[in-house]
Amino acid sequence: MTPVLLGLGSNIDRERHLSAGLDALAGLLTDMRCSPVFESQAVGIRSGNFFNLVVAGLTDLPLLEIDRRLKFIEADNGRYAPERKGLPLDIDVLLYGDQVGTFNGLVLPRPEILRNAFVLWPLALIAPAQRHPEVDRTFAELWRDARIDQQLWPVAFEWRGQALTPQGLLRSPS
Repeated sequence: MTPVLLGLGSNIDRERHLSAGLDALAGLLTDMRCSPVFESQAVGIRSGNFFNLVVAGLTDLPLLEIDRRLKFIEADNGRYAPERKGLPLDIDVLLYGDQVGTFNGLVLPRPEILRNAFVLWPLALIAPAQRHPEVDRTFAELWRDARIDQQLWPVAFEWRGQALTPQGLLRSPS
């Protein structure tokens, strides 16, 4: 079994699409764990805010097969529909074991880990002691020292009756 870390995001009907993505991933991964969910402003595209999280799990699928199946999950959620207005569901392989390199166009570790707060903060929470295979620092250290100019905040989110974002991480109502 290979450990895998996946990044999920949605900016259209966010709760429904992320829940559908998590349901599908539960059939692909064992020992699946979810980070808290964060809302962030869009990066690189003009759109509404995104919900993002990171999923950790184990898979017996080869890298390119899991990536192929992620594309099917995205497609089932309207990712590639010609009339779509935004990003219903995006699932990226962030890490697959300790693989480093380019695999049929898939770059690992995913460069966005070091560039986007909506990837790095959830990683620091779900896998704080895990080391980034290229920079050899833990995700907790990378998040602590990050100087990423992006706005994001934890949001309440339930999946299968379980709160993914701990109450202590949520902002108190103003």
